[in-house]
Amino acid sequence: MTARDAGGFPVTRTPAGVVRSARSTPDLAVLDTRISGCYACPRLVAWREEVARVKRASFREEDYWGRPVPGLGPADARIAVVGLAPAAHGGNRTGRVFTGDRSGDWIFAALWRAGLANQPTSTHLGDGLELTDVRVAAAVRCAPPANAPTPEERDTCSPWLARELELLPRLRVVVVLGGFGWTALWPVLAAAGYALPRPRPVFGHGVEVALEGPRGPLTLLGSYHVSQQNTFTGRLTESMLDAVLSRATELAAPGG
Repeated sequence: MTARDAGGFPVTRTPAGVVRSARSTPDLAVLDTRISGCYACPRLVAWREEVARVKRASFREEDYWGRPVPGLGPADARIAVVGLAPAAHGGNRTGRVFTGDRSGDWIFAALWRAGLANQPTSTHLGDGLELTDVRVAAAVRCAPPANAPTPEERDTCSPWLARELELLPRLRVVVVLGGFGWTALWPVLAAAGYALPRPRPVFGHGVEVALEGPRGPLTLLGSYHVSQQNTFTGRLTESMLDAVLSRATELAAPGG
């Protein structure tokens, strides 16, 4: 019988266990539950649970999720958006990726403008948000201290992302938010059988890389992350993000 935690999620406690659990996942719904029961990175587990216990003063009446945060979006998505990791008082609080923080305000508003979301805001579970033709996920599924996962934590978490992308049979474009996600994605794609260029393309906003793999062509698009240090300073503007997502929808369209 599979061990389960207090929330009823099947528990994974080691990097090897992540590999086994991810590889055997039959669909996105099961993947989401398995991700939610992951305890493979002790530092991240301690931090996410500490944040959920102490809470931010403005959210002290709320029950924090305090777990790994699964992806969001339909299995027939042609576009994937890959970020860094959940925010301590965003996804780690709400239980939904990019939901309830300033970064989420930016990405979901942009998805709405691109016709990929039914509303421009994402504040909490049950708020009515629905995505069309896009799946949003993170390279690391737990909120990290100082928003900085270690390379080891990135690698431990990578089988979850690898399997998530494999479970999107119509996937044609991956929009990568930030350099950390860009670096995290290459071994995932290599394991999936994509022929990768050498040397590896350097991350940058608007960088476009065309790949060929076992399921046909896949295009990577780079975008500066929707973090406040980029959006508040003007390094990333709405028009810059809109241009990347417009290119993504163009490439993902049938015959694109």
